[in-house]
Amino acid sequence: MDAAVLRDLQAPLKQQYRDDPASACASMHAEAAFTDPGVTCTVQTWAGPARAGLHTSTGGDGGDACSGDMLLQALLACAGVTMRSVATAMGIEIRSARLTARGEMDARGTLGVSKEAPVGMGAIAVDAELDTDADDATLAKLGQLTERYCVVAQTLAQPPHLSVRRA
Repeated sequence: MDAAVLRDLQAPLKQQYRDDPASACASMHAEAAFTDPGVTCTVQTWAGPARAGLHTSTGGDGGDACSGDMLLQALLACAGVTMRSVATAMGIEIRSARLTARGEMDARGTLGVSKEAPVGMGAIAVDAELDTDADDATLAKLGQLTERYCVVAQTLAQPPHLSVRRA
């Protein structure tokens, strides 16, 4: 896909959203269930069910997906699609890319060992190795726009109100 095709694809949507801002609001959802014994939760994904369990630092055996890793995977999925979209719009040819995400968690927080230890990840870094001829200034702009327009990155940066309730 090139910039013109992307523009043609998105132009009617952008105009619709300018004319009717409420139509730009999209609901997203996910579903999960306790289907297996043990401390696991099976999440329905586009690729099929994924069973999540405890991270090895909190008692898991490493045989199940870790929700923290899944969070980083969601971040990479969004950042990757956003980066490709922005690169396309900017006319940057990226022959190939490898993205990685890293976050650190102090297990003492989630295990209730220390009230001073946070629950959750601290700083998260996304690194992109790109095979491209774009110069450093162009790549810096690509990185800034990717971070700005990535839904998952912005959700992590400015967390929404979260509630867990009985349905």
